[in-house]
Amino acid sequence: MPARSIASLSLSFGLVSIPVKLYSATESASDVRFNLLAPDGSRVKQQYVSEATGKIVERAAMQKGYQFERDKYVVFTADELKALEESATHVVEIVSFVPEKSVDPVFYDKAYFIAPDKRGGKPYSLLQDALARTGRCALAKWAYKGRTRIVQVRPAEGGMIFQQLLFADEVRSLKELDIEHVTVSESELKLAIQIIEQGAEDSYDASAYEDEEKKRILAAIDRKIEGKQVIAAETHEDEASGEVIDLMEALRASLAKGSAKTKPAAAKRKTAARPVEEDAEAVSVPKTRKPAARAPKVAATEAPAKVRARK
Repeated sequence: MPARSIASLSLSFGLVSIPVKLYSATESASDVRFNLLAPDGSRVKQQYVSEATGKIVERAAMQKGYQFERDKYVVFTADELKALEESATHVVEIVSFVPEKSVDPVFYDKAYFIAPDKRGGKPYSLLQDALARTGRCALAKWAYKGRTRIVQVRPAEGGMIFQQLLFADEVRSLKELDIEHVTVSESELKLAIQIIEQGAEDSYDASAYEDEEKKRILAAIDRKIEGKQVIAAETHEDEASGEVIDLMEALRASLAKGSAKTKPAAAKRKTAARPVEEDAEAVSVPKTRKPAARAPKVAATEAPAKVRARK
């Protein structure tokens, strides 16, 4: 299915105007969701109740208001709310160019792709190549849905990314945590670097990872549909999760453990799930969550569930 643009914008680059189309760069992974049911098995629905009267208020009768004092609201009509957003513009004005690495990823919010619109191919390519050549990204202002948003436009292989950024007051500081900084020895540092180099790869391959927890839960749901019981399995504390008594010994043991293995391909380096013994009528669901594991490059063919429609 071809991608559908969600907006047409004009990227202002000096006196050059670049017509572009905006596309969502991400999509929902469709988390496993459970519905709330009544005792008879039927679904329940959410209702809004007036705090003053306790009566149910239908959605069509609701109004939107802004609280300016305790329990005091100024009410806006639908036309007034629309007027508040009329300042939105399709022009995205570039205000500066900064080194791409100077923008900390902690400020990254929603990501979009931008592609050239009609007659925008050449200026689009010009900006993309110029940013790549200089190692810089563009910072721009975008008025959208009642807010001024700051966006980063950065080059990527095959196009440019339109990255919405958070404002300074939306990002907390690590200084709030009052983290203790302890001096480490040079020998400890060298061992830690060797461990890092053992697991080093040239780049991040997103396709090499998959949501193992989601797969496990969906498998348990399929067995539940088949009439099997879902029970919690006993979990064992990871050996590395205990208190480190001797840091150097732990580093040496970690290095030796890595050296004993032949450096595998990315697909073979995922953490295998701990096997769980199942009886004929039960499936075990660990109580603790596991991190996402590396996905095999060649996925084994699995028979789809006959009853569960959603993945």
